[in-house]
Amino acid sequence: MPAFPATRPRRNRRTPWLRALVRETSWSPANLIWPVFLTAGPEAEAIPSLPGVVRHPVSALAELAREAEALGIPAIALFPHTPAERRTPDGREALNPDNLVCRAIAEIRSATDAVGVMADVALDPYTSHGHDGLVDAQGRVLNDPTIEVLVGQALNQARAGADILAPSDMMDGRVGAIRRALEAEGFADVHLMAYAAKYASAFYGPFRDAVGAAGRLTGDKRGYQMDPANAREALLEVALDLEEGADSVIVKPGLAYLDVVQKVAERFDVPVFAYCVSGEYAMVEAAVRAGILERDAAVTEVMTAFRRAGARGVLTYHAPHLARLWSA
Repeated sequence: MPAFPATRPRRNRRTPWLRALVRETSWSPANLIWPVFLTAGPEAEAIPSLPGVVRHPVSALAELAREAEALGIPAIALFPHTPAERRTPDGREALNPDNLVCRAIAEIRSATDAVGVMADVALDPYTSHGHDGLVDAQGRVLNDPTIEVLVGQALNQARAGADILAPSDMMDGRVGAIRRALEAEGFADVHLMAYAAKYASAFYGPFRDAVGAAGRLTGDKRGYQMDPANAREALLEVALDLEEGADSVIVKPGLAYLDVVQKVAERFDVPVFAYCVSGEYAMVEAAVRAGILERDAAVTEVMTAFRRAGARGVLTYHAPHLARLWSA
């Protein structure tokens, strides 16, 4: 490349239309998945650690789905706040065909077929001990017995009408078991979006508040969620989930793990998604409220970073805000 003054990179930045013409990374509402929290109560409930986010009653889901459709958001991901009396050590509420998630799926389906419904496959919203799996008397999270329950949960959600099942538990072998069960039950078209690289992160605190798991967890999840120090290990986890039948994969958290998003996107020819998790959302919102950041510019820059790293789409609590901003 010829040197200055023959080459002047600033020429491509001179005007808004020229910057748009040469822009490498693009985004639209089609790149968003909207995480939605559910309450068993009749009214929306604020989540203090997630300002601007609420738990929605099932009765509000039809209108929420129509809003997503109007904004061009292609999918909603559901997360329940299970009442304390329905939480048990074995998480049996996950198998209840009338649980919060199943009723929410039905409510969305009554409103539109144009918005996909994504259901989380993990037991932590249903267990009294807060773990993603079954726990023995010594406090160990049991892999293979947990998979049996996860398969039942996945089938329960597929029967309710979920389009995407997202195993987030990080048990070894669960994707293959779920895929085989779906095929056997006639749900061959259900998409498996596996949380293939889910880290034992400090950024999940507000999410645990939102689903009612805060204060319940006995011990920690480092025995099954990934060590934040490991990036190459994520490639092994992704390869295994794809071999077992995953259609796409998620890296979680996202913003603090952009290097992992990039490694996975470069290595595997499948859709890669990132989850901008509750703590990452809350940091941006705290800075906005303190007058340190400007929201529109900050959330657009965060989304651009995900897309630049190779994410096909992002789960973000800013989804409706971004969709409105980009459609304005």
